[in-house]
Amino acid sequence: MIMKRPGPILSFAFTCIAIFFCCNSSTFTNNPDTWTRADSILNEITEPVFPDTVFSIIDFGAVPDGRTLNTLAINNTIIHASESGGGMVLIPEGTFLTGAIHLKSNVKLFLHDSAIVNFSVNPADYLPVVITRWEGMDCYNYSPLIYGYDLENIAITGKGKLNGQADNQNWWPWKGQTFYGWKQGMPSQLDPECRPLLMNFNNNNVPVEERKMGEGHYLRPPFIQLYKCKNILLQDFTIENSPFWVIHPLISENITIREIRVNSSGPNNDGCDPESCKNLKIENCHFNTGDDCIAFKSGRNADGRRWNIPTEDVVVRNCRMENGHGGIVIGSEISGGCRNIFVEDCEMSSPELDRAIRIKTNSQRGGIIENINARNINVGQVNETVIKINCRYEPEEGTGNYPPLIQNIRLSEITSRKARYAIVILGIKDLVCINNVYISDCEFSGVTKDMIIQDAGSIFLDRITINGKLIEDLSVQNETK
Repeated sequence: MIMKRPGPILSFAFTCIAIFFCCNSSTFTNNPDTWTRADSILNEITEPVFPDTVFSIIDFGAVPDGRTLNTLAINNTIIHASESGGGMVLIPEGTFLTGAIHLKSNVKLFLHDSAIVNFSVNPADYLPVVITRWEGMDCYNYSPLIYGYDLENIAITGKGKLNGQADNQNWWPWKGQTFYGWKQGMPSQLDPECRPLLMNFNNNNVPVEERKMGEGHYLRPPFIQLYKCKNILLQDFTIENSPFWVIHPLISENITIREIRVNSSGPNNDGCDPESCKNLKIENCHFNTGDDCIAFKSGRNADGRRWNIPTEDVVVRNCRMENGHGGIVIGSEISGGCRNIFVEDCEMSSPELDRAIRIKTNSQRGGIIENINARNINVGQVNETVIKINCRYEPEEGTGNYPPLIQNIRLSEITSRKARYAIVILGIKDLVCINNVYISDCEFSGVTKDMIIQDAGSIFLDRITINGKLIEDLSVQNETK
């Protein structure tokens, strides 16, 4: 292992010992024993099985005219199916308008190939409030468009379409940004009684029962939220135009998400946000989003530490990411930690995709992020950085007393054709909060500003090519920031 003297090629800064060039770091990054854990996770995930009984929403009064509000008919069908021992609730061909859909145990919601479910844009159709979590903070808020709480054996399948109908006239202006339709004088989540109030509840450990948001608080609901659920299957459908996060499994386990197409370009329109979940498989999905494509989370600040439930044991494979802030992301609401994530055989490319692989956190969050593995990732182009690990995310939050720990990150066989930076790693001054990062067998082309590494611990680089040049000549700035 050799550390080079400063030169003209690449720019680094580091706090501790920092950067090594290795002839055998693939021992860490591509070790078959590491990936056998991924096989074990897949073997532990089982898909729910349902009785053959079919319950059509038409038989319970649903009208496929695109105008009649079918909330009661759809939910009555689901309740009847569950109370009858379970089975398939069929949404047949046609266009159905509805408010909040609440799933029940042992029910599979099935969308006919030609079924379109349009969700009302009237916030009153998502009341009364339900127990939920918003940006990693516990509260009572508008019901998610599709909601399940404390359920077992649930599914949404079929090749139909779910449309939240959010746009710059409905839901999205609540973000408080003119780009999404907000105008001076309109209410938004930025108002004191909205997001700032919930942040205050979180920071001061106010009992969740007292955190009543909903009407007058302008916190947009997610599209699908499955809270404290087990044995979940989401497969085949298209989902678009969400008010907020799109697919949000929360404190749930044994989850399969397969062949889903997400097209939702609004604010905070993350494609899939597993939060404090265990045993999860995401495969063959397509994400085109207004925010992160897949983002692993585990609660924000005090609420995340109170629950202290990591997201763990996850396999992502054969997915495609287009627009978004990040392709595969961890954070920023990650106070409960994250571990044992395996990502392979994915494609990411768009001039509107900011980063391919991203870890974002800060000293307000805390938590341990460890054993994160990715291999065979094909990146066409990203707007900013291919690999970014950032412990200084949202600096406006200020310095906290809960520095994160990011360790044992193994990334290999990543190719990219266009990016501003290949690798950016930003730690926290005078702390070793990033350690044992192994990056090997990567080829970055079309890079304009190479790499930045600041305030990190041990970073192992092996067989890294940038713009056709093997980076054996390391330029180091002995400084911290």
